[in-house]
Amino acid sequence: MLGRIVFFLCLPSVLAAQLCKPNAAEGFKVRLSIKTALGDKAYEWNRNQRFLFQAAIAFAMSHHLDLEFNVSDVLVCDETPRVSFWFVVTSPGDPSRLVGKESVELAVRKSRDRINNILLLNDATLEFIGVLPTLVAPVKPATPPWLIVFGVVTGIVGAGIVFLLVSTVVQRKRKENKVAEEEDDDEEAQMKRTARNEGIYNTSFSEDDRNTQM
Repeated sequence: MLGRIVFFLCLPSVLAAQLCKPNAAEGFKVRLSIKTALGDKAYEWNRNQRFLFQAAIAFAMSHHLDLEFNVSDVLVCDETPRVSFWFVVTSPGDPSRLVGKESVELAVRKSRDRINNILLLNDATLEFIGVLPTLVAPVKPATPPWLIVFGVVTGIVGAGIVFLLVSTVVQRKRKENKVAEEEDDDEEAQMKRTARNEGIYNTSFSEDDRNTQM
């Protein structure tokens, strides 16, 4: 009976040793540069910090796959004093089965900022070897592109309409001024002709008066 109890207690460690090892097919190597990132405020890497890392990865996996992962599902091995190690993730329903490398990578990339913040590091000082940089969500502009294009087109059309209206008014004004000037010229010419005719008439009338008197 005692032997069975010891066996079951040791079983998780045995499985972990078999599943998590350097260069594991579904594993990732992690390298931390705590001193570089924090300087004098650098913390010591210990089992508490390792637990924090495992919790961060469990959170990332739960968020990505919409399953409940626990700290015990994240296996860490081959730790070195300069803070590097390997880790793998086991299935929540079957501790003997590893989660695929692609799923783990996507989970890490999606939650990279959260993982970095938990450990007070960044992409340069918390390296997941073989994992691309943070998967940043596409930036959405405050104003949709179609609305910007619509505004530009509407502005151009509006400016064209205003230009046509102003041009029409200016041309009409010029025509009215030209007609008015022509009418003034005609009126002035008519007045000159009238004055000239009156002068001829008056001269003729004066000569008739002199002839009558004689």
